[in-house]
Amino acid sequence: MSEPLVIIGNGMAAARLVEELAKRALGRYAIAVIGEEPRLAYNRVLLSSVLAGESEMADIELKPADWWRDRGVTLLYGRKARSVDLAEKRVTLESGESVFYSKLVFATGSRALRLPLPGAELRGVCVFRDGADVDMLKRMAAQRERIVVIGGGLLGLEAAYGLGKCGAKVTLVHVADRLMERQLDAPAAALLKQLIESKGIETLLEANTIRILGDGDVRGVELADGRRIAAEGVVFAAGIAPNSELARDAGIETQRGIVVDDQMTTNIDDVFALGECAQHRGVCYGLVEPAYEQARVLAARLSGEGDVYEGSVVSTNLKVSGVSVFSAGDFLGRDGGETISWRDQGLGLYKKLVIESGRLRGAVLVGDASAALWYLELIRSRADISQWRDALIFGRALCERKAA
Repeated sequence: MSEPLVIIGNGMAAARLVEELAKRALGRYAIAVIGEEPRLAYNRVLLSSVLAGESEMADIELKPADWWRDRGVTLLYGRKARSVDLAEKRVTLESGESVFYSKLVFATGSRALRLPLPGAELRGVCVFRDGADVDMLKRMAAQRERIVVIGGGLLGLEAAYGLGKCGAKVTLVHVADRLMERQLDAPAAALLKQLIESKGIETLLEANTIRILGDGDVRGVELADGRRIAAEGVVFAAGIAPNSELARDAGIETQRGIVVDDQMTTNIDDVFALGECAQHRGVCYGLVEPAYEQARVLAARLSGEGDVYEGSVVSTNLKVSGVSVFSAGDFLGRDGGETISWRDQGLGLYKKLVIESGRLRGAVLVGDASAALWYLELIRSRADISQWRDALIFGRALCERKAA
């Protein structure tokens, strides 16, 4: 008889775990996936394309319904898990239903932060995180001419781009001195700002929002320097927090996220966590690629294999507001190393590599990320790039020609 495996969460991490398990242990587990959203798992990274009207929700589904069915997976989506009883190995849903497990996986992801600002409760204030948020933002863009997006990270830029494509007049406000400060250096961020503004999105840096103005409905925002920006809508896109409360309330160890070891196991036998809700060696990654690496390790663990997760080389490789952006490794060269950079302001291109002891340690690309995966592999493998040193900035093809 198949062993009951319950996964709480129906996002990208859960879908990848099921896919990895299907390769290794098809039939060993009777898998049930519990998802709060009333839809099949989808590619959250592509939500901005749905907001921009470039795709539909159905276009970004990770797997069709028959894929799950063919692998014997029971999908309980549109149902929220209310509690977990570790002694009885039971998950109780808000509907009152009980789902029993032999092994349990938390893949509950994260949620967008709502800043505790005066006026945050006004009508017209929302976040950008899931499919329901996209539906709300599309309605807002259709009805409201001026929208302020708070946050200049990936989520904020994507929200601003999508709203702008929908016809809204968008102002992006960011408290830091550059966009995507965790993923880009100053020159790359400056170029990205130029490219974003060329799409009609006003961008204000070092702009600290202190309150949302209005009486019932949003009328604008006020900044710490006294400036007021008129608006009929405000979008919080200023960070995420792991959804770890369900695990914490059950008695599982949590800090910022659900604490796991190198096999994605919590402090409770037969209970695991992965993805944005998991905290490994003190780190909550909040990115897709680490979640996929964790899914591979956990699938191996559940299949009786001995793989371990030692952490991820953090990388970003996306189209941000229609602009290709990539960063990986120690792209700031914090511990020394040689920096090679190349920029073409007219074409909107920027490349930077950090090299130390004949190895690539970090990279940043804006405008053209065609060499991103190759650079990432060089960083992860710590390959010797001495023979390509002079050509490395120009990509793989030239390096291979030189080596030949």
